[in-house]
Amino acid sequence: MDRVLRYAYRRLGRRYPLTVVVLQFQIAHLLALGGIVLLRLYQPMSNRSFVLLLVVATVLVALDNVSSTMLARRLLRPVGSWLDGARDRKATAAAWRALASLPSDYTRRVPTVPIALVIVPFAVFATLELELKALSALAILMGMLLTLAYGAVLRFFFLESLLRPVLEDVALHMPDDFDPGRAGVSLRRRLLIGLPAINILTGVIVAGIEMNRHGARLDDIGPAVVIAVAVAFLISVELTILLARSIFDPIDQLRSATERVGRGDLSTRVPVVSTDETGRLARSFNDMVAGLSERERLHEAFDAYVGPDVAEMVLRDGTHLDGKEQVVTVLSLDIRDFTQKAERATPRRVVDFLNEFFGMVVPIIEHHGGRADKYVGDGLLAIFGTPEPLPDHADRAVAAALEVAVAVRDRYDDLRVGIGVNSGPVIAGTIGGGGHVEFTVIGDPVNTADRVEQVTRQTGDTVLVTEATRRLLRRDHGRFENRPAVPLKGKTERVQLWAPKAVSATAGGSPDGTERVSAPTSSTDRTESSDRDGRDSRDGRVPAPDAASEVGA
Repeated sequence: MDRVLRYAYRRLGRRYPLTVVVLQFQIAHLLALGGIVLLRLYQPMSNRSFVLLLVVATVLVALDNVSSTMLARRLLRPVGSWLDGARDRKATAAAWRALASLPSDYTRRVPTVPIALVIVPFAVFATLELELKALSALAILMGMLLTLAYGAVLRFFFLESLLRPVLEDVALHMPDDFDPGRAGVSLRRRLLIGLPAINILTGVIVAGIEMNRHGARLDDIGPAVVIAVAVAFLISVELTILLARSIFDPIDQLRSATERVGRGDLSTRVPVVSTDETGRLARSFNDMVAGLSERERLHEAFDAYVGPDVAEMVLRDGTHLDGKEQVVTVLSLDIRDFTQKAERATPRRVVDFLNEFFGMVVPIIEHHGGRADKYVGDGLLAIFGTPEPLPDHADRAVAAALEVAVAVRDRYDDLRVGIGVNSGPVIAGTIGGGGHVEFTVIGDPVNTADRVEQVTRQTGDTVLVTEATRRLLRRDHGRFENRPAVPLKGKTERVQLWAPKAVSATAGGSPDGTERVSAPTSSTDRTESSDRDGRDSRDGRVPAPDAASEVGA
């Protein structure tokens, strides 16, 4: 059946929705015929009366079908627009809602238009034609209402099945954050209405056959028939409630669990209480959540090792990211004389100190939009402007360098760092092989930043900025002091360097107006620096690892 409907949808295209809806409306003629046959079981009639009643019912049903077609044409208008090519977000949402709600929208008109246009006129005409009493007219009316209820249930499910190919097509173009809007007819309500209606109709038909066998007439309907129909209704409702509970209790548990998972609770599980389809569904749900939990752990580990921005890019674009040229700013940082200070410390204490140090530095870099690209011993290479381009990457890098300088001075008493900042075009992408790759940047600006950081040891400055970076600055970071152009290893031309005055070797202050941050440039300076260890208890600063303390952290 599904294959036939999909084939018809491919052939008819935009004409399919209205065509199949109008065709299924014609089922009402068969229901009218069945209703008249049911009436004949309760009330003997001539062939002439039977044909006349059938003609009247056919005309009344045709009028109702015209009304239904006009309603369907109006409700399906957004679907026609979507099939014509209007497939933006708003048009797609309107088409989906029109298709999903059409069965319930059509069913809501059943208590009004069909009763006024078909049921009441036919009941009046049949009473006059068959010369029945007024009480019999009420019986005809009730029988026709029962037929109408059965027809409404039948049409509802027919409409859902016939429109499913189009609805599936539209659903493929829906955004993930789509809001379906108001709820339609719930599954529980479908069972509570559909099954009793079918059972009652069955009881009425059986009672009519039994009355016809004994030659009874509609006027002879006794309490036994009414009681039999009422008992059939009560039994069917009871069984329907039990059936609904066995189906929907597990579904409600799954819905509630799904909402908790949506809120981020990946410890959610649902109890498996049966061996049927709902039990298998519960087991599948638990397996899915367990997989999501494992994926989340991997995602967190991935974020920690490559950074959230790179992790997001890899998840979006795949593990092989073709290199692209970008202008970035590179920040190279190194702890001065760390090897000598840590040579007598235990490896564990050294690692603990470096983790603490980078735990302070990296958040500052990330706060300014940078990314810690790699760690080399006690050094750090940070990139500003990739993977997401930043128009002010130079300003961000310089601001981060100044803030790191102040943070190191405030936290550590005798620890000095050197920071080199340089800008230029690089290639950003994945590099590696054999199944092991990393996202990094390759280019001369990276090497130059590292060489500039090494020059800070010669000038005694904490931060040195190249002319390439200084030309890109858009904000005022305080005055810069010129340093003589120096030859850098691997460079054929000398590079012009600038020291931010706030943290330069010759300035009288730091960015916050207090004592400058500078590195000792001689053994005398290092001795004077070590003499300050006694002040740790007064100013709260901690020493870097040395022979006496192993590690200060």
